[in-house]
Amino acid sequence: MLDQPVKPQRKIIHVDCDCFYASIEMRDDPALGNRPLAVGGAADRRGVIATCNYEARAYGVRSAMSSRHALKLCPDLLIVKPRFEAYREASREIQAIFRDYTEIIEPLSLDEAFLDVSNAGHFAGSATRIAQDIRRRIWKELRITVSAGVAPNKFLAKIASDWKKPDGLFVITPDQVADFVATLPVSKLHGVGKVTAERLARQGIVGCADLLGWSKLALAREFGSFGERLWNLARGIDERPVQVENRRQSLSVENTYDQDLPDLAACIAQLPGLLEEMNGRLERLDKSYRPDKPFVKVKFHDFSQTTLEQAGAGRDLDSYTQLLSAAHARGGKPVRLLGVGVRLLDLRGMSEQMELFAP
Repeated sequence: MLDQPVKPQRKIIHVDCDCFYASIEMRDDPALGNRPLAVGGAADRRGVIATCNYEARAYGVRSAMSSRHALKLCPDLLIVKPRFEAYREASREIQAIFRDYTEIIEPLSLDEAFLDVSNAGHFAGSATRIAQDIRRRIWKELRITVSAGVAPNKFLAKIASDWKKPDGLFVITPDQVADFVATLPVSKLHGVGKVTAERLARQGIVGCADLLGWSKLALAREFGSFGERLWNLARGIDERPVQVENRRQSLSVENTYDQDLPDLAACIAQLPGLLEEMNGRLERLDKSYRPDKPFVKVKFHDFSQTTLEQAGAGRDLDSYTQLLSAAHARGGKPVRLLGVGVRLLDLRGMSEQMELFAP
């Protein structure tokens, strides 16, 4: 009998930003730091809290709570209106950092995502070191803290990212899976909500260790098709792949400088190196994409930033120099981050649309 091939070990990272909206508000206005802060609607308009910082959480303020009730719990709470474009831009910047390590990314929302780094070449393939570097770069480049979980599957990676929040990293290695899962309450299992947890409790199942005494058949009889999933999860088994949902819309290269670039001339001097790296990445890009509009991004020393793109412009040094000059003029301040990039046309998507509308 031939030996069965050994399945390669998956390495999954779940990255979750810490109180994302509030973090961006505190970053962009340092005066908001160290005080209870929430992002949401006004209390006099039946507003709801979208998120809050940890100072507010200490008073019992939580997401989805009415703003009126939040102010009763914390009279000093400052509630600011959400700035969704700022949050989307920060999310795009975080996604760009992810793509430096892997293209297998499953965004769950603006502030969290799964990454499959099983075949990543960085740090000799160490998922732990990749997660550490992602956290370091997001803080250095964006001044946002994130928590990360590293595990052999999505179910465990998501639990791990919450284990040492905020600003934490928790790793579950393959040989730790069984012991770790045995300590979990069943409410931590993916797909187990309040109703299912209560139904399990009536069967004497409170923790995952309790599930280990049930056979797969018995669980299937009691809970239908979900029973088999319960049997797997109680043993730390989750074969769901990281689902890449979106095609790329752009390709860019950015650099955050240890010392601010003092003027436009210093910025222009950085362009050749940035463009060389960007063009190298373009050469490795899937042929189903075609480069389109070039763009530059400038983040000034005070974290204000601007992005400028131009249809029909070239991707040569002179064209990017003109774009950078115009973008820099919008702020005229020392620069902490420069980025160059290009929007991408998805030729595969264009082909699919042509087929869809063909007679």
